Amino acid sequence: MAIKFQYNKTALQALDKQLKVRERALPTLKNKESALRMEVKKAKDKAAELEKDFEEKIRSYEKMARLWGEFDPSLVRISDVDLSARKLAGVFTPVLEKIHFEIKTDNLFNQPVWYADGISIIKKIAEIAIEREVFLRKMELLDFARKKTTQKVNLYEKVQIPGFQDAIRKIKRFLEDEDNLSKSAQKIVKDRQQQQKQEVEL
Repeated sequence: MAIKFQYNKTALQALDKQLKVRERALPTLKNKESALRMEVKKAKDKAAELEKDFEEKIRSYEKMARLWGEFDPSLVRISDVDLSARKLAGVFTPVLEKIHFEIKTDNLFNQPVWYADGISIIKKIAEIAIEREVFLRKMELLDFARKKTTQKVNLYEKVQIPGFQDAIRKIKRFLEDEDNLSKSAQKIVKDRQQQQKQEVEL
């Protein structure tokens, strides 16, 4: 990225100010990036753990497949899911608070005894599946923020900071050269004036 600047002290001060802002922000951004990376890993591990738990629960109930054929799925329904938001490394992420189930108890007395257990099994499986989805969403949000932060770190570290440093160096050299030329010109003028003065005196 080419930084546009003018060869004067005002531009030098402005660039120096912007450079300092980026140099101060860079360590904070790097800390945020590593915190986000850690939180992404935690969310990913938790989602994987819940996925494994979900699959194990499903497998453990496969033996009862014949009974599940008799089960009335309309007995249990998810009516609502309460979510809250929690800030992690500057990113709002979802937190599962409560899952509300609607259970039809009116015709439960006419059903086999194991239906009560069936309802509790379905609730447990649904809870695991929903919690897994929440952690997957959390992971996506954190990973998106991490990628954005990484881009900003790279922009500052590899493009803007070196660009500002280079521009400042160029301006300083230019101003030094200009100052040297000015001093040389003054010396030449002074030498000429002295020479003319000596010639007049002679």
